Amino acid sequence: MSSQPQQDYIIVGAGSAGAALAARLTENPSVRVLLLEAGKASHPYSWMPASFGLLIDNPAANWCFRSDPEPGTHNREIPVPRGKLLGGSSSINGLVYVRGQPLDFNTWAQFGNRGWSWEDVRPVFQRMEHFEGAPGPTRATGGPLRVSVQDDENPLYDALFAAGKAAGYKGNADYNGEDQEGVVKTQVTISGGRRMSTAHCYLRPAMSRPNLRVVTEAMTHKVILEGKRCVGVRYEAGGQMVEARAGREVILCSGAIGSPQILELSGIGKPDVLQAHGIEVLHDLPAVGENFRDHMNSWIQWRIKVPGVSYNERMDGLLKRGFQFMKLITQNKGFMSLPSAPLLAFLKTRPEMETPDVQMHMVPYVVKDRKTRRLQDWPGFTMSCYQLRPDSLGSIHIRSANPKDQPAIRFNFLGELNDRVTMIEGFKMMRKIAEAGPMDPYRGDEFQPGRGIDSDDEIEHWIRTKAETAYHPIGTCRMAPGAVVDDRLRVHGIEGLRIADASIFPTMPSGNTNAPSIMVGEKAADLLKAA
Repeated sequence: MSSQPQQDYIIVGAGSAGAALAARLTENPSVRVLLLEAGKASHPYSWMPASFGLLIDNPAANWCFRSDPEPGTHNREIPVPRGKLLGGSSSINGLVYVRGQPLDFNTWAQFGNRGWSWEDVRPVFQRMEHFEGAPGPTRATGGPLRVSVQDDENPLYDALFAAGKAAGYKGNADYNGEDQEGVVKTQVTISGGRRMSTAHCYLRPAMSRPNLRVVTEAMTHKVILEGKRCVGVRYEAGGQMVEARAGREVILCSGAIGSPQILELSGIGKPDVLQAHGIEVLHDLPAVGENFRDHMNSWIQWRIKVPGVSYNERMDGLLKRGFQFMKLITQNKGFMSLPSAPLLAFLKTRPEMETPDVQMHMVPYVVKDRKTRRLQDWPGFTMSCYQLRPDSLGSIHIRSANPKDQPAIRFNFLGELNDRVTMIEGFKMMRKIAEAGPMDPYRGDEFQPGRGIDSDDEIEHWIRTKAETAYHPIGTCRMAPGAVVDDRLRVHGIEGLRIADASIFPTMPSGNTNAPSIMVGEKAADLLKAA
């Protein structure tokens, strides 16, 4: 066992939150930070927006987790990709930028988390972004994270906007403002044709600072406790065990899967879980690993009748793929510059609702293999949908005392009636848009699941057998009185240990989780500076 000079702060995980936190803390030259990342520094594909499809099953950049089989999803092992690079999942994600609704953060505050209302977090969102779109009352420029509005042009998009209007759904110029509702162009973490990960926007500029030390391929085994105080971490790098000490605090930023795993390996968690794997209970905290939520994503594919509209045709063959790559390099455009969904819709499944409860994604191509994202050899388009705020709760717990063993991921998708009703209605709304009059010139047959799947029971069965995660795990170290962390992100009952990542979300934000995760990293820096 080797040891290192003491740092002020040790951050475990250089993902969306951890990279932002490390960059902000080391703005003070007197503060020394050690940042540990289990993955590699980078991947040669990661800078390209289209890399979300190339890296979705690549173990060189992805943890490639899989869920445990569950009866509610027909005993499938559902892929759970998570980033394994500097920048974490921001380095492999679909680049869709969604803050969430004001209601989300006001709900967090209502649970007793002071300082987390919309009025509290809105300035943090503004501080972190450099928005390249039209100015708005809640938007800002000058921050490290560049956010743009996707600018791909396609007559299919115009038809989908018109179809949304014909189906009774409005447009929205800025869904990241006060009102999320509408059919919208996607705001993306893309600028100049390249991915704006937290590694690129926050960490790379900060790594030249002498007070920041970044260690990659460093697998954290546990935090070190002396009584009820965390004093450091034990990690493995280069085949050697290393002990690092923190003079002030340790902050876990390993995400909704990694952070509860590290706590449990350290003897912090539900006693029966720890004892089942021979781990001494050092701190009884039964909420660790519970309150797990993710977005369940259902989809429909249609054929397209108009030639040249779908990217299936534009990417068919080596020559066309080469042309699209050159279009990215020379014009910052084309297929390889796209996010995972160029158009979105935030809609209400019931008119009496206060805010949208489903999010839809509209994509100008179809894939034959949803695991690897390989494109079909015929033209088509895809729509997918998930419930914004699912009620069903799952769990993530260690399956052994070995930190290299994947934890047990149990979604419990569709466990609650409201989730089932909302997902079925969202599925019908996708069809309502795609089958509206403005889509008639483009829309061919529904390929999957096909119009034979029509009743509520048939739609629910399709969702249970085919739907996947939208890659937004949250909540396993929930922020709330009596849960895992308090409103200053301090682990209940343990001094010197905080958590700052999506695991602390009390409820699911209404949309993709990368932006709120970065916000948590920024806010954690504020809390530590204030302390």
